[in-house]
Amino acid sequence: MTALRAAAETAVRQCLGLESGESCAVVTDDEREPIGEAIYEVASEVTDDAVIVRYPPGETHGSEPPAPVAAAMAGADVVLAPTTKSLSHTRARTEANEAGARVATLPGITEDVFTTGLAADYESIAAHCEAVREQVDGADEIRVTTDAGTDIAFGVGDREWLSDTGIVHEPGQMSNLPAGEVFISPETADGTFVVDGTMRPHGLLADGHRLTFEVEDGLVTQISDDEIRATVEDAAEDVGDAAYNLAELGIGTNVAVTELVGSVLLDEKAGGTVHIAIGDNAGIGGETEAPIHLDGILREPTVFADGDPIELPTADDA
Repeated sequence: MTALRAAAETAVRQCLGLESGESCAVVTDDEREPIGEAIYEVASEVTDDAVIVRYPPGETHGSEPPAPVAAAMAGADVVLAPTTKSLSHTRARTEANEAGARVATLPGITEDVFTTGLAADYESIAAHCEAVREQVDGADEIRVTTDAGTDIAFGVGDREWLSDTGIVHEPGQMSNLPAGEVFISPETADGTFVVDGTMRPHGLLADGHRLTFEVEDGLVTQISDDEIRATVEDAAEDVGDAAYNLAELGIGTNVAVTELVGSVLLDEKAGGTVHIAIGDNAGIGGETEAPIHLDGILREPTVFADGDPIELPTADDA
């Protein structure tokens, strides 16, 4: 069995739980076709009602797919979308979920990330998510510190913690794959966070390379990196302060990811890491719409829930 085939088996059978009487749409693009074909091959062995739809890569993350692709998504029981640009924050994905589809998006997926991130027991990942949720649910304040200089406090307010377990068995559910995180869109945040792991457009940061962000009342007020600052400023021309929104706090729970590789999709799921995002959070429990969602991964964080340190899952728990 090839590595792509094994990962596709995990995605189709364990994560999505595709059954013989269901329809499945595999949505891919010209640059991710081998992954799409591997998923389609497995899906077509489970059900006679499987299709693969391919289109040119979108221009940006969040770009809407062509209308026939959106129609295929909305008409299927199960959708798997290995694409160059993310479909997670699109109307097409939202409308497919609203129609009852179970959806897994695989944005920016590469063959290495696919095989590494899906070489996991997702029932175990779901258990790690539950263990983290038990520690943070009900807390009013979450604080994150790191030796690299992070010290930031998040006000939870009325927002709800969500789990991205990779187990997508109920109608209308959605997950990224690879999966494995517990996350929230905090109502407010204050402090400093220092990214020393992975962040676009830099990928995996070299040793000693740090990206520093200052946050006041839920808005990013200072960005040390010129390229990231320019990206946020460009978005702010369209949406104002929404571009500076402190959008997300996430805790990685995928203990099969033992080292960062430079892919945000995979690295933000790594057990024992935290990621913090800027921009849009309308699709993950917040109220801010923006054309960007920039995740930065922090290594070796300490996380406090109302002052008590929580236990983070690590590779030792695999």
